[in-house]
Amino acid sequence: MGRRAWPLVDALLGPLRGWPDPPRLLILGLGNPGPEYADTRHNVGFRFVDAVASEYGIRLSRKHRSAITGSGEIDGHKIVLAKPRTYVNNSGEAAEYLLARFGTTSDRLLLVYDDMDLPPGRIRLRPRGSPGSHNGVRSVTDALDGREFPRLRIGVGRPEEGQDQIGHVLGRPDEADVHRLNAAASRAAEALRVILSDGVTEAMNRFN
Repeated sequence: MGRRAWPLVDALLGPLRGWPDPPRLLILGLGNPGPEYADTRHNVGFRFVDAVASEYGIRLSRKHRSAITGSGEIDGHKIVLAKPRTYVNNSGEAAEYLLARFGTTSDRLLLVYDDMDLPPGRIRLRPRGSPGSHNGVRSVTDALDGREFPRLRIGVGRPEEGQDQIGHVLGRPDEADVHRLNAAASRAAEALRVILSDGVTEAMNRFN
């Protein structure tokens, strides 16, 4: 069976696996797997997912070849947290799997990732948009054939003079920026609750 057939199989089996109704939101945080990448700027999406999982007692224990997931509730809303098991540039595999597995649409997929165009610790919500220079977002856009999905960007700032972009995002932030990123994760978690209760537009008005 070809790779493209598996999402269809998962979609057909989804209701039989305990999800008769699609979750309110699928939250996919981008990052690279492996301990060597754990504290890098490129992994702020992973760190956000881990923070939400810790706060709401959600275990990310279900392993698929393209993603590790955990399900739970926030204020009565069903959610799924997910982290790709591929490298960032192939994140589209996880997005495609999640939509098929839980039988839902791209407007219920919230993509969380790092953004060099925002200062460290700044967050920005958008209901849609272009992938810009982020290859992980481009992979998701390609995998979903351009279907729109909301995204939550967490700023990591621009590289210093003489440092390339890859070195910057795969580098580790200094102590001051770590505090900013931790604060951003807390603020983004608050925004997530507003998205669930009042929608993306209201969350944008309050948190952007």
